[in-house]
Amino acid sequence: MVQPKNQVFIHLKTVINDTGELEENEVKAAGSFYQRNNLDVLTYKEELENAGEVNTLITIQPERVTIKRTGAVSMHQQFQKEKLTENVYQHPHGNIHMETFTNGILYRAPGEKQPGLLQLEYTMKLNGQNERRHTLELLFTEEDSQ
Repeated sequence: MVQPKNQVFIHLKTVINDTGELEENEVKAAGSFYQRNNLDVLTYKEELENAGEVNTLITIQPERVTIKRTGAVSMHQQFQKEKLTENVYQHPHGNIHMETFTNGILYRAPGEKQPGLLQLEYTMKLNGQNERRHTLELLFTEEDSQ
């Protein structure tokens, strides 16, 4: 059964720890959220500086999260707890091979008085270089409850 799409406000924060040097990125965007059977779906668009528009689709299932980006960049990244996954990040300046090992996934669907929360802890190697630790935290709030 598919629930209707709800408009949401998304706040995504990623922190990359490269041997003690921290890099933080934030995205704030309007998007939509819906649930179907054992699958929760978030979608949003963002504008990348000097690159163009990117559409992001995040699917959340028990034990698995998938992030698919299309547009100015292309990527289909899978997160499975305690598993290694691989994909290719395509952007205007070339392709990057990504190896991701997911250490932890925490998900809480939005409720009446609380925002939805997705947290991912993982390590990543880009083109076989040194592994870096990543933390992703995504909060999303239904627009009606703001």
